[in-house]
Amino acid sequence: MFCGRAAFGQTINPREIIYNHEARTELSRSDHADHEGKRSNPFLSLVPADSFHKGRFWVATGITATLYTGTAIALNEAWYKQYPRSSFHFFDDSREWRHMDKMGHLYTSYFESLWAYKVSRWTGMSENSSVWTGAALGLVFQGTVEVLDGFSEEWGFSIADMGFNVLGSAAFVAQQKLWGEQRILFKVSSTPINYSESLIPSTNGEAMSSLRMRTDDLFGNNYAERFLKDYNAQTTWLSVNVYSFLNPESRFPKWLNIAVGYGAENMYGGFANRWDGDEAQFVLSKTEYPRYSQFYLSPDVDFSHIPSRSPMVRTLLGMLNVFKMPGPVLEMSGEKGMKVRFRW
Repeated sequence: MFCGRAAFGQTINPREIIYNHEARTELSRSDHADHEGKRSNPFLSLVPADSFHKGRFWVATGITATLYTGTAIALNEAWYKQYPRSSFHFFDDSREWRHMDKMGHLYTSYFESLWAYKVSRWTGMSENSSVWTGAALGLVFQGTVEVLDGFSEEWGFSIADMGFNVLGSAAFVAQQKLWGEQRILFKVSSTPINYSESLIPSTNGEAMSSLRMRTDDLFGNNYAERFLKDYNAQTTWLSVNVYSFLNPESRFPKWLNIAVGYGAENMYGGFANRWDGDEAQFVLSKTEYPRYSQFYLSPDVDFSHIPSRSPMVRTLLGMLNVFKMPGPVLEMSGEKGMKVRFRW
C-alpha cells in the first residue's frame, strides 16, 4: 500500500485521508445545522424556541432569581422592617376586607404562573414542564410573602391567603391542561375614589378625622399605591373569551370577552369600620357606611387576540391582559340594587 511522508516525517495513510475528509464533511454538516438552529431561534428573539435553548434558559433563570431576590429585599425594607419581628405564627384573616384581599391573591398567583409559563416556553422547555414550572414559581413568589407575614408581629401566615394562591395557580394549570390555552382570564381594575374630607368626631369628641385622612393612612395618597391597596376601588374579574367556546368558523369577534367582576365598598378597616388615632377611637355608623359586596357584568378585550406580526407588540398586548378594559358595567348589589355605571 502506498504511503507518503509529511513534512515533519509523519507517514500519511490514505485511509486516514478518507476518514479525515468524511469527519470534516460531517462536522461541516453539524455546524450548518447548528447555524440553522440558531438562525431559526435567535437568542434575542421573543419568539419561543422550538427546542431547549441553554442560553435563554440560563438568562431567564438569572433574571428570575434576581427579580425574586430584589423583590423580597424591597418588600422587607419597605413593608416589614418598620414592624417588630416575631417567631413564626399564623393569623386568621379569612373574614377581612370582604374577601377582596383573597381575590388579590387569586389573581396575582394566576398571572405570575401564566407569565412564568410563557418565559419557560420561550426557553424551549416542553409544554408539560413549562406548565408545572409556571405553577410552582407562582406559588413560590406568593408563598414568600406569606412566610414574611408569618415572621411579622403585625400579621401572620394566613392559611386562607395561601389557599387562594393555590387556587390561582391551579386555575392556570387546569385551563392549560384541558384546553391548551387560557380561555378564562383573571384580571383587575381600579376606579379612583374621591373620599370625603368632612370631619368625623372621635367617640369621646376630643379628636377629629375624615375618610380622606383614614384612607390616606390605609391605602396611600398616590394612584400607584391606591391601585394596589384600595379594596374599595378594586374589582377582580373573570374575563371569558366567548369565541374560544364556539365553532372555529364563527364570526364572533375573537378579541371580545364577557367579564364577571367582584368588588366591595365602604371598607375602612379589615374587619370593621373603626380605628384608633391621636389617643382616640373612631367608629363609623353601620347605617351610614354599610360594608357590602358588588357584582359586575361588562364587555372586555382579550388583547392576545388582537392580530400583529410583531413579536414585541404581541408580547406587550399579552402583558396588558392583566388589566380589565375600562368601560360600562352592570352593577348588582343587595345594598343599591342594579345600575349601569362606568368603571376603570
